[in-house]
Amino acid sequence: MLNLFRIVAKRTIFFSILTTSVSMFCVSPALSQVSPEIWGTVGSIDDSVSYGAGVKLGRTGVEVGTGEDGATGADFLTFIGFPIISPYLGVGYYSGDETIAYSGGAHLNIGSLLVIGGGYHSVRGPNGQLGLGLRF
Repeated sequence: MLNLFRIVAKRTIFFSILTTSVSMFCVSPALSQVSPEIWGTVGSIDDSVSYGAGVKLGRTGVEVGTGEDGATGADFLTFIGFPIISPYLGVGYYSGDETIAYSGGAHLNIGSLLVIGGGYHSVRGPNGQLGLGLRF
C-alpha cells in the first residue's frame, strides 16, 4: 500500500508542476493586469485621518501617504493578477516610531475605467481606495 501511495504522490507532484508551468507560459494577462491605474486612498487610524495616492503598472505599484502623527512614506506593492479583482501585498518605509510598514488589500475593476478597493495599512489603518484604470 505504501508503494502505491509513493507512485500516486510522484505522479501528482509531476502533473502539478507541469500544469503550473504550462499555465504560466501559455496564458496571456488580462487587460486589468497590464493597464496602468492611479488611485487616491483615505483611511483612519486612532481617530486620525490618513491620506495616500498610488500608481500601478503591470503587477507592481507604489503608494505614498501620510498617517498618524504626520508619519509620511512610501510603499512598494505587488499585485496578484486575477482578471477582475487584484489582491496586493506591500512593504514600505515611514517616518515616525514605526519605520517599516506593511499593507494588504484588493482592487476591483468596474467597467473599463473605474477602480475601487479597500485594504489595511499598518501605519495608515483601514482604508478605501477610488481610482481610474487607464485602458488604451
